[in-house]
Amino acid sequence: MPPERRRLVVLLSVLAVTLVGALAYDFWPASESAGPARAAARAGTRASSAPTLTAPDVHLQALRSGTPPPETPLARDLFRFKPKAAPPRVAPAARPEPSAPPPPAAPSGPPPIPMKFIGLVEAPQQAQKIAILSDGRGIYQGREGDIIEGRYRILRIGVESVDMAYVDGGGRQTIRLSGS
Repeated sequence: MPPERRRLVVLLSVLAVTLVGALAYDFWPASESAGPARAAARAGTRASSAPTLTAPDVHLQALRSGTPPPETPLARDLFRFKPKAAPPRVAPAARPEPSAPPPPAAPSGPPPIPMKFIGLVEAPQQAQKIAILSDGRGIYQGREGDIIEGRYRILRIGVESVDMAYVDGGGRQTIRLSGS
């Protein structure tokens, strides 16, 4: 049997099984536990002699009369709150002695360099070290004397640290190798 004909036979058999399954599902006797809506829909389509359903008695006059008035004038009001209690009295705090020195002022100068030293590449044939740096947004590389991101200059590259300074000479910082 050629492969095209075999595929056609398989496709037609799958289609026939699906059709038989759908028809069996639709015409299978419905139980009352399967769902009243589905049973009512089936009953409405197959036989029109099914008993008609009536709406339950709702007592519309009781609904129109409104809510009864509260029994006592001191009834609970959900929208009224008790007044807050007064906060406890606290003794005044003792004043600090005037002889205490003021806290040290924040160091003035440039902010710290936000770079992290994440690796080192050595080129033995050229006797140079290349530092790999990151600021969280990108990765940068440079040799001693190179300018990184237009703001920082690499002064010295060691085995575990890099000395960097602002290009304008405003500050200098040693950045240690970040641990993994």
